[in-house]
Amino acid sequence: MFDKIVIANRGEIALRILRACRELGVKVVAVHSVADRDLKHVRLADESVCIGPAPSTDSYLNIPAIISAAEVTDAEAIHPGYGFLSENADFSEKVKQSGFVFIGPNADTIRIMGDKIAAKKAMIAAGIPCVPGNGNPLTDNNKQNLQMAQEIGYPVIIKASGGGGGRGMRTVHTEAALINAITMTKAEAAAAFGNDTVYMEKFLEDPRHIEFQVMADSHGNAIHLGERDCSMQRRHQKVVEEAPAPGITDEERNRMGELCAKACRDIGYLGAGTFEFLYEKGEFFFIEMNTRVQVEHPVTEMVTGFDIVKEQLRIAYGLPLSITQEQVKIQGHAIECRLNAEDPKTFMPCPGTIHQFHMPGGPGIRCETHIYNGYKVPPYYDSMIGKLIAHGENRNSAIARMTTALNEMVIDGIKTNIPLQKDIMTDSGFIAGQRNIHYLEKLLDLN
Repeated sequence: MFDKIVIANRGEIALRILRACRELGVKVVAVHSVADRDLKHVRLADESVCIGPAPSTDSYLNIPAIISAAEVTDAEAIHPGYGFLSENADFSEKVKQSGFVFIGPNADTIRIMGDKIAAKKAMIAAGIPCVPGNGNPLTDNNKQNLQMAQEIGYPVIIKASGGGGGRGMRTVHTEAALINAITMTKAEAAAAFGNDTVYMEKFLEDPRHIEFQVMADSHGNAIHLGERDCSMQRRHQKVVEEAPAPGITDEERNRMGELCAKACRDIGYLGAGTFEFLYEKGEFFFIEMNTRVQVEHPVTEMVTGFDIVKEQLRIAYGLPLSITQEQVKIQGHAIECRLNAEDPKTFMPCPGTIHQFHMPGGPGIRCETHIYNGYKVPPYYDSMIGKLIAHGENRNSAIARMTTALNEMVIDGIKTNIPLQKDIMTDSGFIAGQRNIHYLEKLLDLN
């Protein structure tokens, strides 16, 4: 196993990676911005290196600074976590060129999956079902674009090829609005991603968001760890995730999971990854692949008993997968609530000092957070301050445990979205499992 690695991230995911390293006897180098010198994982790390001022462009996105930190500490590998540089092919490439191991897929794979058009073509070739639409870049030929939309059938959605995080998308319901929508999406894509390439797909009106967790090693082995339901979203950002997905049969799980594992073998994938699908009327449609560990990976760990982050380290070191597909068993049900430092009504970020923090406990409860009494939530980064996970023998048990844990949790000094999460856990539609990716936004409008 590695002797020492750099964690090129912050917050709860950095602490999660540190804990996995501790179990494997791996030393940790924490890189941090000036604003993050008091982060918990920085205090617990074997070594720490300040890589720049507070803005992420000058610190967590500063590739030369991160690689220099690995050089001066004599580390062997770099774990990118999620967000920041985790899906940056140039970063992966430069890490390797500098003589270090990137704990994730190779740069070529990241590039293919980061380009929505290339990813869709790769998935079609691997036999993965995709949303109707040929996946080709749209040209300036208005007549062709109108004809394509007519063949697909309205409503359609215009997507940026280099988009992500819910940005660079526009839904079109009528022919009259199509050309203007394409023009506006191209302009937004160019500004946000430096790439104005867009494509067109059928817009599914009431889908659920179902994703499959995969792991693949350098020895040609690939497995899936079942699926998660991430349909509770606001502005395309996940709020609640759970595993397994309500209503997905064992047959569907095995069929789609094996297709995803086969796709990993076909494209030579390495490490942890997630295939994301829209699920409507019993059919799965591929939308993208995330080439990193996911925020919601704990729910999969809770129902499988499998440590995804430790396996990432093992795979990056060159070891084969520690389990086979036959050994993967789904037991019980798990739910994760994202905890954000934000106003639960306006959703405005709420940085500040935490005066009192009480972590809930009890059977099946897991809390992933970097906050503590006196911690100052900085205003420079994403507002997520942790995740609360509840596991039970079935979905009702998991919901009951989550509700109890949310009621026990105390975070004083800043506003959080805990009141919203309590409302979701007691919502009749959520309890019944009858919701889609638009459900939460409609629920919030009613309130």
